[in-house]
Amino acid sequence: MTATAAQTSARKRAGNGAAPRDMADDIGLDALVGHAGYAVRRFQIWIFQDFIRTLGNVDIRPTQYSVLTVIGANPGLSQMAVAKRLGIERARLVHLLDSLEQRKLVKRVKSKADRRSHALHLTPQGETALAKFKRLAAEHERHVEEKIGKENRAQLLRILAGFT
Repeated sequence: MTATAAQTSARKRAGNGAAPRDMADDIGLDALVGHAGYAVRRFQIWIFQDFIRTLGNVDIRPTQYSVLTVIGANPGLSQMAVAKRLGIERARLVHLLDSLEQRKLVKRVKSKADRRSHALHLTPQGETALAKFKRLAAEHERHVEEKIGKENRAQLLRILAGFT
């Protein structure tokens, strides 16, 4: 059966004479094509998928990596400060820190200044793991550069710097 015959057969099965529109690439996006938010979200999906693929063997997610990196760069920060800086809901951060603590990557120490809060630190195991995660994240960034080009990556970072 030729492609045209197959399409005709599919239209007849659909019962309306129109070709079925269930192939993702055949679905029009209309105004979404010109929406920056839509394009950024699609790129974010690609970024996260590549990050997860690249760091999959070490079982670290993008948000976990961000939290570990900020704690590593700023030992003793409060949970509230980390949540605010990274834009993470406090309840979600508590759950995330619980999992990192169970993996012995992070420790909470009661704050001397405010007994209601905890200072966050990487454990020695967390420091070693973060160094490995950073090497793998650098590999992921090379994938991004391969996808969009070195100059475009640099320009994208300049554009997005105002949102960090």
